[in-house]
Amino acid sequence: MQSLTFVFFGIVGSGKGTQVRLLMDFLKAKDGKESVYAGTGEGFRKLIESGSYTASLIKDTVDRGELIDDFLANSIVANILVSSLTSEKLLIADGYPRTIEQSKVFETMMRFYKRQNIKIIYIEVSREEALKRNLLRNRHDDTETGLSKRFDEYVNNVVPAMNYFKEKENYKIYTINGEQSIEKVHQDIIKALNF
Repeated sequence: MQSLTFVFFGIVGSGKGTQVRLLMDFLKAKDGKESVYAGTGEGFRKLIESGSYTASLIKDTVDRGELIDDFLANSIVANILVSSLTSEKLLIADGYPRTIEQSKVFETMMRFYKRQNIKIIYIEVSREEALKRNLLRNRHDDTETGLSKRFDEYVNNVVPAMNYFKEKENYKIYTINGEQSIEKVHQDIIKALNF
């Protein structure tokens, strides 16, 4: 049986990271399967902490809330897959793909790894709700102007990156209402996936 692949989409503040962790824990408890977590956010943070020349070039882009160049996002995810993915392991992509170009590369990666049953989980939250949640987090880069820019980036690039997979064979998109309690969102994801 082909191992499952999950791709999470959700605007900043949608609770995507929390739901990814809950799903990974659920699947581990359910059938003991290991998951490979392909998260570009974590990858970029590690890269920035490395203090390398590349880190110095992307730090400003990240601070401004702009999308990282496609080739860097693609290489981070490709490195994770090359070093960690096996045919038995589940794959969970988080924060990737974020542009149509990245979606095309992701599709190539999935073909290469013979992954067919790809489930896209879109946690839908209104701009107003996301803004409210983000301002409560009090992170230094969470200003109204910065967040507004990230939302525009999301609508202009990330949503089309997700919609690229509509009508594609082997891909199914599940839209989940993210404006509920964490537990309810998790339950809706489990229900949608038929677990």
